[in-house]
Amino acid sequence: MPHRSSYEGLQKNIRALKTPEIEVWENQYPDKRYTITVDVPEFTCICPKTGLPDFAAIKIEYIPAKLCVELKSFKLYTMFYRDIGIFHEHLTNKILDDFVKACKPRWARISSIFNPRGGITTSVVREYKPGRGG
Repeated sequence: MPHRSSYEGLQKNIRALKTPEIEVWENQYPDKRYTITVDVPEFTCICPKTGLPDFAAIKIEYIPAKLCVELKSFKLYTMFYRDIGIFHEHLTNKILDDFVKACKPRWARISSIFNPRGGITTSVVREYKPGRGG
């Protein structure tokens, strides 16, 4: 008989989570390949199991195409998670999905480095490349 986790069902609808809009602006150098790095050094969300806060540094690197992310809206987007119970792995994937949907970059990578909890540090990295299952 398979072991049932006490986490089962906590994150069933995470992909459908309604988050604030990430606004964009038109890139005036779409013919150039350059990298933008967005750091969120004081990110917080909630552990879905304990209800305790999780702290992380989130880093997004991307090569813009026609659009760039507007930073104030991205700040408000990240603040939304302060009261959301979400696993680190799901958070990282959700942020990158929403980011890519908003600005449709040539390439993007997100790194989420969570502060230690119980002596364990979690880091989650995902890369997006159009046409490669991003």
